[in-house]
Amino acid sequence: MHNHSEQDRSATDSHSFDSHPDRPPEGERWSTWDAAGHGPGPRPDWVVTELGAVDADLGVLKSGKEADVHLVRRWVPGRDDRDVVMAAKRFRTGDHRLFHRDAGYLEGRRVRRSRETRAMARRTGFGRELVSAQWAGAEFAALGRMWEIGLPVPYPVQLDGREMLMEFVGSDGVGAPRLAATRPGRDVLAQLFEQVREVILRLAEEGWAHGDLSPYNVLVHDERIVVIDWPQVVDVIGNPQGMDYLTRDASVMARWFTARGLPVDEGVLVGDAVAAATRRW
Repeated sequence: MHNHSEQDRSATDSHSFDSHPDRPPEGERWSTWDAAGHGPGPRPDWVVTELGAVDADLGVLKSGKEADVHLVRRWVPGRDDRDVVMAAKRFRTGDHRLFHRDAGYLEGRRVRRSRETRAMARRTGFGRELVSAQWAGAEFAALGRMWEIGLPVPYPVQLDGREMLMEFVGSDGVGAPRLAATRPGRDVLAQLFEQVREVILRLAEEGWAHGDLSPYNVLVHDERIVVIDWPQVVDVIGNPQGMDYLTRDASVMARWFTARGLPVDEGVLVGDAVAAATRRW
């Protein structure tokens, strides 16, 4: 799913993330790998970890209210075999952040210091920065956990402040389409539903709900799904609204497949998801 495209380099917004005044002879910045938190092992072979690697921003892949996703190329100069394109998700900060659903999703997440808790509740400037860090950290941790248990998610390469680098899903610099944009035949549609069903039930068994699952954050690559956008991942047991989020995830996906001509029993899918989650109690 990773890509080695030689696209034109774009410096769009990359200066905001360049904390190294001594720019490398190639690229826009030295690799940030050494100073970042890393994804789980065993690490895929394509992840470039060499300290002599350099990064370049290739431009915006997707722009959203909460974050922008860029393409970032990382390579080792002189090494054709150490060259990869990744997706860089950069969360917005301060007054620019528009997480209008913070309150519900953040229930069950706690910080230790009462000053930080108050700042987050009051949405002061400091509090918004803390919330931003929580969203980035929550998504990175969720991706790591989902990767470890074998769910179809992008591999989380690293987390550095509010920038998360992860596996790029697509080919030749073109991102895989969202499920909502596909028009698969009936056989493929049935296969895709079974993959979605497996994700929902496996998540529930682990005590989680995606929290915002829809055909817009499920990618389809080579007739396989990859689930993205995890910052709002919900602890079904720890969050008082957790079961509501799980039920909504299942209902939204069941209705989409039904609307595309695959008869899916929404009640059965919801019931299976709830049963899977309650087995942990």
